[in-house]
Amino acid sequence: MRDTFLPFHKASIGEQEINEVIDSLKSGWITTGPKTKRFEEKFSARVGAKYAVAVNSCTAAMHLALAAIGIQEGDEVIVPVMTFTATAEVVAYFKAVPVFVDCNPDTLLIDIADLEKKITPKTRAIMPVHYAGQACDIDEIAAIAKKHGLKVIWDAAHSFPTVYKGKNVGSFPDIVCFSFYATKTLATGEGGMAVTDNKEFADKMRILSLHGMNRDAWNRYSKEGSWYYEIVAPGYKYNLTDIASSLGLVQLERADELLEKRKSIAQRYSEAFKEFRGISMLAKMPYGESSWHLFVIKLDLEMLSIGRGQFIEELKIRNIGSSVHFIPLHLHPYWKEIYSFKESDFPAAAAVYQQIVSLPIFPDMSENDITNVIDAVADIIGKNQ
Repeated sequence: MRDTFLPFHKASIGEQEINEVIDSLKSGWITTGPKTKRFEEKFSARVGAKYAVAVNSCTAAMHLALAAIGIQEGDEVIVPVMTFTATAEVVAYFKAVPVFVDCNPDTLLIDIADLEKKITPKTRAIMPVHYAGQACDIDEIAAIAKKHGLKVIWDAAHSFPTVYKGKNVGSFPDIVCFSFYATKTLATGEGGMAVTDNKEFADKMRILSLHGMNRDAWNRYSKEGSWYYEIVAPGYKYNLTDIASSLGLVQLERADELLEKRKSIAQRYSEAFKEFRGISMLAKMPYGESSWHLFVIKLDLEMLSIGRGQFIEELKIRNIGSSVHFIPLHLHPYWKEIYSFKESDFPAAAAVYQQIVSLPIFPDMSENDITNVIDAVADIIGKNQ
């Protein structure tokens, strides 16, 4: 058993990131400035999009994306029920209606057949989630959207640098939203990015991200800038700081290195767990490469004498952290009460929720850490068949 606790996640922050932050502090430019602009340019180039708007969270990115496509009160937006509440709450900001869709129990990605059934004359957009870093079937969803005249806002919070059919998931229409939260594959503490090839969408999101000021307002304190600005829309305070962008620039440079480390951990887990009776892993889709933001196992509760909650407690006793992604939205009090949901309304999500556990997978895990996780899972499974 480990002597110290292994957290579920720890951001990989090294001397490069620290030095870049110090550089920003010494420069005196600590809010949105030249590093944020550079971060946008480098990120959009990396994911294959023409435009990028840096913001302070993926939630902000999704909110701005919905505003950009013109969501209004009473509109319906398709949202997977197996996601974090942010995907749905941004729809509610507009007094629009998030219409929940069940998940595929093998991948936990959105159930495309259920998605198409939920489309009505009020539907305006689809917001699929690339769960755990694995892409949805983008082509199939895009075809459905085109057939019904809908926009697609991709929740790619888990998915940098996920690849779909040889292309980064950030290169698909209409708008793709990324998260740079502390636990994400590119971490700036708090932060996010909306990317698109549509200049009109990009301009609207940029203006709304900083109080509705005309888009060069952040530069008004530089020698080249002007004190004068105009408010052209009622906007928000969603801008990303240069301190956060300092972290983002270095993390972006390290993206391939960090991905290879996560991929290596995932391969170790996959190889070890495929022999275990009592657990299974999520199915891998053949069309892409995951970012490996999460490594999720499913417990076969019929083969085990303990439930998911006790399994997590047993990991904790062995000094191993873990988490659950996610509690399906229809089981949360707010969504359950406002839409009178029953657990059985989304049977796949309700059932798989009782089985899933997310294990540690972060680049700074040592070989000993990885072995400790595998041994802990093996010990718990072996003692509770």
